[in-house]
Amino acid sequence: MMINKKNIVRIQADEIIDPSQIVSEQEEQEELVEQPAEQEQDDRQIVIINNIQPPVSDEPELRTMSLYGNINERKGSEVVASLLYLQSTAIRSILKNPSDPECKPTLISRDIKMFISTHGGTASDMFSIIDVMEAVKEKTCDIETIGIGKVMSAGVPILAAGTKGKRKIGKNCRIMLHNVMAGFGGTIFNMENELEEIKWVQDRYIEVLAHHSKMSKRKIKKMLKSQRDIYISAEQAVKLGIADKII
Repeated sequence: MMINKKNIVRIQADEIIDPSQIVSEQEEQEELVEQPAEQEQDDRQIVIINNIQPPVSDEPELRTMSLYGNINERKGSEVVASLLYLQSTAIRSILKNPSDPECKPTLISRDIKMFISTHGGTASDMFSIIDVMEAVKEKTCDIETIGIGKVMSAGVPILAAGTKGKRKIGKNCRIMLHNVMAGFGGTIFNMENELEEIKWVQDRYIEVLAHHSKMSKRKIKKMLKSQRDIYISAEQAVKLGIADKII
């Protein structure tokens, strides 16, 4: 049997060449073009910068609080909480010359502004507010007190306890002082005990007011001996050292 060599070669070639493995020139070019883009994506990195400070607004921050209404336990807690919060945000770092890269930051202390309008209230809550005011003034910042409308009884020492030189009063504001008032009952022993406590509160009230004003303890006691409410104008309040200026 005769075998044609050309047929043998053709059969072997058909077995070796797989049409599905043939890649056109156009597909090869597209693959070459896509490779740099994939390589560029692989080279990308995510950089996280965690030392950038948030921008500081040039607008002044509102650092104002108020004591409106009767001084009781709830009002006292609100005032104390406001004082402590404003104290915690009083210190601020600023650059005197922001355009100078070598300028070092300077720490400044920002005041607290307290508006007061009250008929008075309990002595214990008054003392708690004054004690916190004293701590804030000593350690952190000044407190500017502003009396408006009426500042009476327990509110008067609070107005006077502001930073001297920064205590203000409205020209129509009325100041009122009077003796400590209380009511109690029970056995005679309990009544004697309560009477001693009232005397202590009265003496301490006079001491605090004398400390923060120009009045002596003797002068205040003399004023309170009248056994009636003592009303003081804004002008008189400045003369007596309860406030420093009229607004």
